[in-house]
Amino acid sequence: MTSSPTEPKISTAGLRKVYETRRGAVPAIDGLDFRAAAGEFVSIVGPSGCGKSTFLYILGGFVEASAGEATVDGVPIAGPDPARGIVFQEFVLFPWRTVVGNVAYGLAERGVPRRERAARARRYVDLMKLGGFEKHYPKELSGGMKQRVALARSLIMEPDVLLMDEPFAAVDAQTRLGLQQELLAIWERLRTTVVFVTHSVDEALYLSDRVYVLSSRPARVQEVLEVDLPRPRDPEAILGLPAYRELHRRVGSLLRAPH
Repeated sequence: MTSSPTEPKISTAGLRKVYETRRGAVPAIDGLDFRAAAGEFVSIVGPSGCGKSTFLYILGGFVEASAGEATVDGVPIAGPDPARGIVFQEFVLFPWRTVVGNVAYGLAERGVPRRERAARARRYVDLMKLGGFEKHYPKELSGGMKQRVALARSLIMEPDVLLMDEPFAAVDAQTRLGLQQELLAIWERLRTTVVFVTHSVDEALYLSDRVYVLSSRPARVQEVLEVDLPRPRDPEAILGLPAYRELHRRVGSLLRAPH
C-alpha cells in the first residue's frame, strides 16, 4: 500500500507514553505529533533520555502507546511488521551464523526457497560492500562491518519503512562517515521512508530532508526544520554553506535551551 501525495506514510497525533513503575508513573512522551512522507528521510534529535528510542519502538510496534494515534499508510500500528525494518545501535547479530546466514535470516523465517534467498543475500552483501566476507562470523568482523550486516538484514526484507536507532554511534568517525554515505546511496536508490534517531546534529543535517527537534523528557516537538540543502551532499562541502551553518546553530540552540 502506498501513500497518496496528501497522506503521510507515517503519522502520529497526540502520542503519549507513560511507564508505570514502583515509584509511580513516568511520562516518556507527551503529545507528540509527527509526519513523514513516502520516500522521505527524517531525523529525530533531542537530549539524552528524552524518549527518542521509545518513540521509534512505538513506530516499530515493539512498544504500545499509552494514548494518541500512530499509523502507517493510515493503518494503526498494532505490532511489529516486516514492512517496517529496524536497525539498532547495538550489533544484534546471531554469533553462530555467517554473514550470509545473518543477512538471509528473515527470508528463511518467511519460507523463501533456499536458492532464492541465497541469491538475494549475495545481492545485499555486495550492496553493503561485504563481498569476500560471506562465510565470516560476527566475531571476525569489525564494528562497521557488523553494522553493514545488520543494515543488509533489514534491507533484504524490502521494508516500506526503515527505523534506525543511532545505528552508527558505536563506530569510529571515519567508519561512521562511510556508513552514512552508503546509507544515503542506498536510500537514493530505493527511496525507503527512513526515520533516523541520532544525537549528532551534523549527522542529522547531512542525511535528512527534515529534522524533528524534541524537548527533554517527556518528549514534545520543539520545532521541525526543513533541511533545504542540495543532494547529493558532500559532507565537507555543506559545512561551508550559510544555510547549513544557520540550521546547525538553530538546532544547537534548541537543544541547549532549558525546558
